[in-house]
Amino acid sequence: MMEYRIIKSPSNGTIDILKRRSGGKMEQDMVFDAVGLLQGKMIDMIFAADIAEKAVGVLVEDIKGSCPQNMILLAIYGDTSSVESAISEIKERLEERSRIC
Repeated sequence: MMEYRIIKSPSNGTIDILKRRSGGKMEQDMVFDAVGLLQGKMIDMIFAADIAEKAVGVLVEDIKGSCPQNMILLAIYGDTSSVESAISEIKERLEERSRIC
């Protein structure tokens, strides 16, 4: 199961949280219009990261945290339409995989 949220025009506080928990790619002065947050199993999140980066011009990053269910959180940074497109593509491709398997 994958959960997702899109934050359009994230607040400075939200950006600060993401920077503190960032996996290293997010530059301190990076500017973006939206952030997509995806949480799920590691296998799905690695697959999702690959899909997003290949589909549109977004930056995908692992967000550090502790989750007892071994869930992984990814952040997808970019302009709003690119983040929305990336998440749509991820959902579509994961649904295809579940129908095949």
